[in-house]
Amino acid sequence: MTLATASVIADPVGVEKRAYRKVDLRIAAVLFGCFVLSFLDRVNVSFAQLQLKQDIGLTDSQYGFAVGLLFFSYVLFEVPSNLLLVRIGARKTLSRIMILWGLVSTLTLFVQTPMHLYLARLALGAAEAGFFPGALLFFTFWYPAKRRAQVIGLFALAVPVSGFLGGPLSGWILHAMNGVGGLRAWQWLFLIEGLPSVVAGVLLYFFLTERPADAHWLSSEEKNVILSALTEEKLAKGDSPSSHHFGAALKTPRLYIAAMVYTAVPWIANVITYWSPGILKQAGAANLLNVGLLSMVPYVIGAIGMLLICRSSDKHLERRWHWAASGTLAALSLIGLTFSMHSLVLTLVAISLVTIGYLGIAALFFTIPLAYLSGSAAAGGLALISALGQLAGSLAPMTIGHIKQTSGSITGGLYVVAAVVMAAVLIVLFLIPAHSLREKR
Repeated sequence: MTLATASVIADPVGVEKRAYRKVDLRIAAVLFGCFVLSFLDRVNVSFAQLQLKQDIGLTDSQYGFAVGLLFFSYVLFEVPSNLLLVRIGARKTLSRIMILWGLVSTLTLFVQTPMHLYLARLALGAAEAGFFPGALLFFTFWYPAKRRAQVIGLFALAVPVSGFLGGPLSGWILHAMNGVGGLRAWQWLFLIEGLPSVVAGVLLYFFLTERPADAHWLSSEEKNVILSALTEEKLAKGDSPSSHHFGAALKTPRLYIAAMVYTAVPWIANVITYWSPGILKQAGAANLLNVGLLSMVPYVIGAIGMLLICRSSDKHLERRWHWAASGTLAALSLIGLTFSMHSLVLTLVAISLVTIGYLGIAALFFTIPLAYLSGSAAAGGLALISALGQLAGSLAPMTIGHIKQTSGSITGGLYVVAAVVMAAVLIVLFLIPAHSLREKR
C-alpha cells in the first residue's frame, strides 16, 4: 500500500473536500461567471429604456410588451436546447448559447423603432433559451443532492452580482458616454455589455469538462468520491419511469404543479430587474448614475439573505418550508413597497426585502424537481418546467406596463405580483408533499 493510498483511506473527508473544492472552481465558478453575463445582457434594457424610450418613441405599455416577448421565444427553444445538451454535451450547447446571446445583445444598439426592439427581444430569448436549466442539469452530473441547494444558490448569486456590477456600470455608461463616437449612451450600453459574452462563449468551449470521469484535473480517488455519491443518489431515487424517462414524466401531474409554482419566480424577477430602476428614480434618485449606484444595495442584501437561506435548506435537507417562507417574505414586501415609494430610504428597504425573497425562491426552486427527476426526465423536465413558468411569467411585464400606463402608477401591478407569489406558496405547501422529495444526506 502506498503512502498516498493510505492517506486517502485514513482521510476520506479530506479527499471529498479537495474534490469538491476543485469542482467548485472548475465548474460552478465558471458557469457563475457566464450567468452573470447572461443576466446582465437580459436586463440591461431596464437601464437603457430610461433614455431609449424617448429616442424611439416607446411607451410604458410597449416597454412591458417588449420585455415580455423575450420569454415567448425563450419558451419555444428551451426544451429542445436542454434535450440537445444531453446528446451533444454541455460544452457545445452552453458555448453556443453564450455566443449567440452576446451577438444579439450587442446588435440591439441598432434598434430605431418599438418594432425593432420587439424583434431584438424575441431574438435574445431564442438565443438565451436553455442556459439556466442546462446549467442546472449540468450540476446534477457533478453534485449530489446534499450539496445541490448551496451550489444552485451560489449559481443564482449571479443575479445579484450582475445587479451589483451592472447597475453602476450601466448608470455610468448612461451618464458619461452619450454622444461619444456619434452613439447615444444606451447604444454604448448594449455594445459594452454584450461583447464580453461572445468572448466568454468561445473560451467556455475549450475550458468546460463534460463529466467527472473526464476530469484530468481530478485524481482517481477524487473522481471515485464524486461518482460514488452520484451513484448512491441515483439508486436512492429508485427506478420509477417518471423519474428517468421524459415521455413518462410528461404524464405526471407534479411536473405541471412545479411549473405553476415556478411562475412566481419570473413575476417577482420582472419587478426587480425591469421596473426597480424606474421606481428608484421616481422615489427621488438624483440622476441616472445614482439610480445605478443605489440599485446595488438590494442585490447585496438579497445575496446575503439568499446564501443563509440555502445553507439552512441544505443543512436540514428541507425545501418546501424554506421556499414558502422566502415567497411569503417577497409577497409581503411587495405590498410594503406600495406604501413606501414616497421615501427613497424606505423604497430601498422594501426592494431589498423583495430581493431576499426572490433570490431565495429562485435558488431553492429547482432543488424540488431535481429531487424526483433524473435521466432524460431531468433534462426535458427542468426545461419544460422553466419554459411553462417563463411563459406564464411573460405576462408580468405586460400586465405591470399596462397597469402603469392606464393608472399612472405601478402600485396595482405590485399587488397582482404579490397575489401570484402567494398562490405559488400555497401550491408548494398543499400540493407538493414532503415525502415526494427523495434526497440522500
